[in-house]
Amino acid sequence: MARQGRAKNGWRTGSPHFAERVSQLSKKRQELIRPVYERPRDYVLLSIRDTAVNLKTDPATVLRIVRGMGFGSYRDFKAYLHELSVASATSLDGMQSNSHRDSSLITQGRKALDQDFENLQALRNTLDMNRLVALVARLYKARKILVLGGDLATSLVDYLEYSLLLLGFPVVAATAPGRTTHAARSMGKNDLVIAISFRRGLRQTVEGMEQARANGAYCVGITNTFVSPIARLSNECFLTPVEAYLSNSYAAPMSFINVFLTLVAQYRRSRILTILKKVDEEQRHGFRWYPA
Repeated sequence: MARQGRAKNGWRTGSPHFAERVSQLSKKRQELIRPVYERPRDYVLLSIRDTAVNLKTDPATVLRIVRGMGFGSYRDFKAYLHELSVASATSLDGMQSNSHRDSSLITQGRKALDQDFENLQALRNTLDMNRLVALVARLYKARKILVLGGDLATSLVDYLEYSLLLLGFPVVAATAPGRTTHAARSMGKNDLVIAISFRRGLRQTVEGMEQARANGAYCVGITNTFVSPIARLSNECFLTPVEAYLSNSYAAPMSFINVFLTLVAQYRRSRILTILKKVDEEQRHGFRWYPA
């Protein structure tokens, strides 16, 4: 189970996903609750009475179903639905949720900036620096480091891999399905895997993480919701908001990575300074750079 503790709503991070919870019900009740599983955004704001009306049943039956799936109350269930709606949100959902369609482009741009600020503030308020320092210590002890991701998260994976490589760590990145499969297969005990994927989770990243963990690697997830398969499969998981009006915003995940790299550099400062002195010579006089 991922190290994230117990959420305020009472259900635990890394707990079974909705399909596993539904499988505990009778066939009849599985069919009854199916619309909620398929369209969580349509039900997340509804009372138990309104949900019962939509499902053509009564509130008592809805409550029995909710408890049969392992939730202590309907309130806990609604909190879980909220996370599901976050995980399953698409670019279209983000665009349609913007209620200020008639406002000016300047207003829209400012709202996008405000959303990034909100994401960064949420990260600042929730990031556990002690756990991050512990991860840095594990990074230094790792025999091999693998960074997994793909699709839009490829940019984050490449940035993290390049930065760790610059600091002298034995790191590789896998952002394509075939490379992910082969790289994950080679990971084992004393190796560290960092998987980056948001919302529902990219299949190649989730399956690569699953394979690496089965081989004994320590797996760290970076995602945006407790119900992500990345969170469930992680030995340890860090949440970074990606809310945006179109697709995902990576302001908070990039900030998280920068904080992590800062701690990596400061953890063994003398070692990193020795490496950076060599880097400095290349950056000042290397052939890659256009002469001033």
